[in-house]
Amino acid sequence: MAYSSATNPSPTKASDRSRFGIFGQLWFQVLAGTIFGILLGHFAPDIAVAMKPFGDAFIKMIRMMIGPIIFVTVVHGIAGMNDMKSVGRVALKSIIYFEVVTTIALVFGLVAVNLWKPGAGMNIDPATLDASSIKSYVATAHDQSMTAYFMGIIPDSFVSAFTQGHVLQVLFISVLFGIALASIGERGKPIFHVIESASQGFFKIIGYIMYFAPLGAFGAIAFTIGQFGTSSLWSLGSLIIEFFVICALFTAIVFGGIAHWCGVSLLRLFSYLWDEIIIVAATTSTETVLPRLIEKMGKVGCEESVVGFVVPAGYSFNLDGTCLYLTTVAVFLAQATNTPLTIWHELSLIGVLLLTSKGAAGVAGAAFVVLAATLSTTGAIPVASIALILGIHRILAEGLTFVNLIGNALASIVIAKWEGKLDERILAETVGNARLRRAHGVA
Repeated sequence: MAYSSATNPSPTKASDRSRFGIFGQLWFQVLAGTIFGILLGHFAPDIAVAMKPFGDAFIKMIRMMIGPIIFVTVVHGIAGMNDMKSVGRVALKSIIYFEVVTTIALVFGLVAVNLWKPGAGMNIDPATLDASSIKSYVATAHDQSMTAYFMGIIPDSFVSAFTQGHVLQVLFISVLFGIALASIGERGKPIFHVIESASQGFFKIIGYIMYFAPLGAFGAIAFTIGQFGTSSLWSLGSLIIEFFVICALFTAIVFGGIAHWCGVSLLRLFSYLWDEIIIVAATTSTETVLPRLIEKMGKVGCEESVVGFVVPAGYSFNLDGTCLYLTTVAVFLAQATNTPLTIWHELSLIGVLLLTSKGAAGVAGAAFVVLAATLSTTGAIPVASIALILGIHRILAEGLTFVNLIGNALASIVIAKWEGKLDERILAETVGNARLRRAHGVA
């Protein structure tokens, strides 16, 4: 199924853009909403906190469409394949790629935080911290186990996967249904065409919802600044700066290398995904752009069957930014509380995070919960110390969500290229680097 302009989720049509200029661009509207939210949070924090429902409502509207869009995209892609073996190959290659890149992210964050040492000299006694604010996160962390995680992939019923909003459960059902639909041949064609039409309708709904993106960004950022204030930013400024530098370096070095191999220009990819980057920065949630990311990656030359699997799966298994966050913050807390870590402690930390980081999707306060679970498992770093970064978690989340977004966009291109399902001419025209554009005669 080729995505058509009729299903473009952008809330501003081409005619609107030309009429209103920059003011009609989604990224500008979201940026303006973000700036107003910051100002309100700083000068009128009590009013700003009351704006939280605007951000929550926007995120909920997007989340209500994630399940249906994943279902129709994956089912249509798999049912349209002639070779069912390719489904298994795409899945296997995706998991291999996810494991390699997330491991690199974990090691990258660990090395960087040990070199920078943002927590050194803080001399904080964990016993003096107020642990009441993190009780819910710690309780949730204790409820998580690898057995429960894998059992959680199987829904209680077909409908519950959608009502609970669990991405992996929806993906599991979608893959099974797509394979079943393909196996019945011509008898499945009517359902196949219904799903194709439903996909266009679902993406149209996303287009309507995106009209509210500026208001959602305004509410989300206003609440963050109003609730936590700017004082927490200054007191933990070293960690904030260091984490954003780590995200930038990881993007430039690791993603830059991957992009070069694929023939992708990172700057052109940033420009192509600019609306989505602004939205995730304001809402600190990559879920808000999942439907748009699926569609946009289908327009850079990746086959729908690849994008439909890689992007939803990547939201659970390819959280590169979350991995950077986990190792960086864990070691920072050890430094801040004067907790000595040997090389074996740090290696065991990476080993545990290789497992726990894959359980981040579908959990409220995901990265925070995974951090609590990891510290509880390793036992080397006081769990109570995570109260130290509670006030700046949403600020740090802006960096990790950006990396997660770009990581999953690149993953789609990598797997499509690896599987031979990438139209490189379209890639060259949209986000290709100079080398790829020259090879295909694209200006």
